[in-house]
Parts: sequence; C-alpha cells; structure tokens
Amino acid sequence: MPKRILTGVVTSDKNDKTVTVRVERRVTHPVYKKIIRQSKKYAAHDEKNQFKEGDKVQIRECRPLSKSKRWEVLYEQA
Repeated sequence: MPKRILTGVVTSDKNDKTVTVRVERRVTHPVYKKIIRQSKKYAAHDEKNQFKEGDKVQIRECRPLSKSKRWEVLYEQA
C-alpha cells in the first residue's frame, strides 16, 4: 500500500529530531458551500535537525516512531 505524502510548513523545531508541520487543505463547507481552509499539525521525524521554522517541506507516512510521531520529513521544497 502506498504511503501518503503531504506538503506543509514547519511551525516548530524546538524538539530534538522532531519538527511540527502544519498542513492546510481546502474543503467546501457542508451548509454554506463556501470553500474554507482547514489545517492540522503533524509531528514529523527530522533525523539531522536540518529543517527550521518556516520551511516548506513534504512529509511521508511511516511506522510509529514515538507516541505521536508517525511521519518523516522527506525534503524541503524550493
């Protein structure tokens, strides 16, 4: 089964080998039919601590690495 890949922005890099990534998506409101933005934060594994706050990155689903980490950072987007 293919692993999901999401694109988002690093919002925190304070933890060791972990970054918090905010992923935004656009959905239609069920009642008002207006397109709204929804965001969700994911804890992602960053082995070399190379990504900083504000970087646009891609994250990929992986095996559980800790209680909250189920994603790993692939690379930074230009």
